[in-house]
Amino acid sequence: MELWPAIDIRGGRCVRLYRGDFAAETSFGEPLEVAAQYAAAGARRLHVVDLDGALTGSQLNRERVLAIAASSGLVVQAGGGIRDERSAVALLEGGVERVVLGTAALSSEGLLERLAARFPGRIVAGLDYRGDRRELAVSGWTATSGLRIEEVLWRLEELPLAGVVATGISRDGTGDGPDLGTYSALLGMTALRLVASGGVGSVGDLLGLASLEEAGRRLSGVIVGRALLAGELTVQEAARAAGEEGG
Repeated sequence: MELWPAIDIRGGRCVRLYRGDFAAETSFGEPLEVAAQYAAAGARRLHVVDLDGALTGSQLNRERVLAIAASSGLVVQAGGGIRDERSAVALLEGGVERVVLGTAALSSEGLLERLAARFPGRIVAGLDYRGDRRELAVSGWTATSGLRIEEVLWRLEELPLAGVVATGISRDGTGDGPDLGTYSALLGMTALRLVASGGVGSVGDLLGLASLEEAGRRLSGVIVGRALLAGELTVQEAARAAGEEGG
């Protein structure tokens, strides 16, 4: 699996939420500094989310995201508030390698398809789900879409996407362990590259994700946020447990 350390930006700061609750926020400093620390520790990639953008639909932290992409030396994928083609293009042409569409992938007719065709291999679908029904959330996780993750996956199968990020909201920011059952099921449902997000708190969690296999397929990546920011895992430990080559 590829390791994607995560930076969530709100109010210009690097923060982590607990189970997607904007009232349960912990700050971890200046995003550019955190990105530089990850790079110095040996990270290769970075997953960046504009939380203000996710809530408002406007990329309020776009310049910070572009500054991270320009200065960190990391492969950056970014999401949050990308609701139209212009916003996605501004990031992709500004140095971001991949953009993640969440709300817009479900609500903006044809946007995901148009961007995937224009930028093959550089668009990611972000599917954030809650509960045993795996119902997808939108608008910064403040609203429900009425759709289940299984219903959406099949629609994406033929698109030239970079992959899918599946986030278990109830696990996100908790360190209580990832939703192994869901990721195992999703591996059996799609041939798209699948990245797990939410709940990783230990080396054991990463080893569990790395060992999942269905129909000869394994997870292509994992996003780790709070555990790295809080120092519960180092980049080197996480990369090694994920099985990242050279980790």
